[in-house]
Amino acid sequence: MSTAPTLVILAAGLGSRFGGDIKQMAPVGPNDEFVLDYSIYDAWKAGFRKVALVIRPELEAPLREHFAGKADRFLELVYPIQRKDDLPAGYSFPPDRVKPWGTGHAIWSARNVVSTPFATINADDFYGRSAFQTMAEFLQSDSCSDHCYAMVGYPVANTLSENGTVSRGVCARDASGCLTEVIERTNILRREEGIAFQDDDGSWKPLPPEVPVSLNFWGFTPSLFPRLETLFEEFLAAKPGPKAEFFIPSVVDTLIKRGIVKTRVLDTDSHWFGMTYAQDTQNVRARIAELIAEGHYPQRLFS
Repeated sequence: MSTAPTLVILAAGLGSRFGGDIKQMAPVGPNDEFVLDYSIYDAWKAGFRKVALVIRPELEAPLREHFAGKADRFLELVYPIQRKDDLPAGYSFPPDRVKPWGTGHAIWSARNVVSTPFATINADDFYGRSAFQTMAEFLQSDSCSDHCYAMVGYPVANTLSENGTVSRGVCARDASGCLTEVIERTNILRREEGIAFQDDDGSWKPLPPEVPVSLNFWGFTPSLFPRLETLFEEFLAAKPGPKAEFFIPSVVDTLIKRGIVKTRVLDTDSHWFGMTYAQDTQNVRARIAELIAEGHYPQRLFS
């Protein structure tokens, strides 16, 4: 495929573990850049030419102002809104609903602005330049199709926060490098005895440090959108609780197990860091400063 891919950034989250602040807009660079500024810069360098920022309504004006005369000079930026009442026909927003619908719904919210193969990322995670290059190559290759998606896989040991638990899609793959299963684990932690996750029954179970996990860096074609809608309808029909979320790893897992798609795991040597907790901010700033000092980024992005 020769069409330049699109980057969909999931930026509507409320940041409950971050203390309720807008972590997507926490300044971490020398000129008050956000983590997502560096992701957009890396994506642009890798060949992406359009960015869809999935946001809450109140973030649109400040984000437009932030990118004015900078990233928007080099890429097309669009701002689809994730609305809780944006539901498939026949469904209405339940009055006891507290949280947004989750990452699967966030991606579905971009359905009207994405028409090329696309990648998805979280706004508050730093993924690394080579990960974007690897994904861009896949999205523009013959391997990318309506029946073959991809995921950038990181060893779980390289994706943990020093300040608390993290949520990750824990993956298994076959000999050909394709996913066979991905299970969303919402409490992963490095403990004295090693890395472990907390199961639904409250018990801690070990995770090998090299097991690949998803950081929501996925590669899709627009064929995903009608499939998302179908699975979201199934999710809603099951009458989920007020805090249940429609996770994209669970969507991909279902599509794989139903034989609808294959999903390649793209390994990367990039190192992750992110803004899960407010205490992570200092570490992220230090890491960004190191990368600038090493020449990976200019002092001013898009200058």
